[in-house]
Amino acid sequence: MIIVSGIQPTGNPHLGNYLGAIRNWVLMQDALSAADQAFYFIADMHAITLWQDPRALGQATREIAATLMAAGVDPERVALFNQSRVREHAELAWILGCTARIGWLSRMTQFKEKSGKDREGASVGLYTYPVLQAADILLYKATHVPVGDDQKQHLELTRDIATKFNTDYARDLFVLPEPTIPPETPRVRSLRDGSAKMSKSDPSDMSRINLTDTVDDIRQKIKKAKTDPEPIPAAVADLAHRPEARNLIEIYATFAGKATVDVLAEFAGEGFGKFKPALAELIVEQLAPINERFRTLLAAPEQIDGALNRGADAARTRARETIAEVRDTVGFLG
Repeated sequence: MIIVSGIQPTGNPHLGNYLGAIRNWVLMQDALSAADQAFYFIADMHAITLWQDPRALGQATREIAATLMAAGVDPERVALFNQSRVREHAELAWILGCTARIGWLSRMTQFKEKSGKDREGASVGLYTYPVLQAADILLYKATHVPVGDDQKQHLELTRDIATKFNTDYARDLFVLPEPTIPPETPRVRSLRDGSAKMSKSDPSDMSRINLTDTVDDIRQKIKKAKTDPEPIPAAVADLAHRPEARNLIEIYATFAGKATVDVLAEFAGEGFGKFKPALAELIVEQLAPINERFRTLLAAPEQIDGALNRGADAARTRARETIAEVRDTVGFLG
């Protein structure tokens, strides 16, 4: 089994990123057998589809690496690296771009969402980045890729590109990767608006809990999180039209490792004045050690860079094997 997954170094990772992706990376890492491999990369090449301040991008890359390591990603067990250190990602993206079809890319919903009304002003990279995502995966001949609902379309595109390449050149070179559905976790919502997901791009820092937040930050944000005046119900169905209440209760259930119905049984009839401090302490208990390790790592940047260098070396070994096969297949000399 070969697992590949990436995360962009833009904005502070937040609670939603942790529960939806980072925690799952650690679980998959811990389940690897001696014959399995995992490649976890920081997608700095994807990041520049929108302009980034160069100095800020470098620092953000180091910070996300520190966050991943602090959360339990072990560079001794997986290849952890930033994408731009492995140039074969770009080379394969160009070759696959000559295989992919414009019609396929035109159907990608995320380009429509990210470009908004100014599609003519969007970068070519923003339009073609699904091809780079395909290269990220196929370069390592990944067998499994963890995907959420918003990434299923990209994995389907990757499989289409791999199938067409294999068919065009009459060679089964690329593996068709299978989706790995992470353990069910709630889609964490904004602390200020239960109808919107928690996001790095939200202008209000009070809308999210960052993995780099201090203990006081976490407590204050939970205290000020939007709720409603009604008490906590006893039945899950009664949360259907209470998005802010449901969000906080589902976060509690996830951190406590309990079913939502069991959390409701524990707090039914109580107000959020009692529930919020309990939620804050539960989050602090699990995130405070991550925050402490994060700050320790940032104080030793050579440790972070060393881990990224070792990961890139391991990734290049695999990537160069694939690129050699691809170059031979398409007829490149040398």
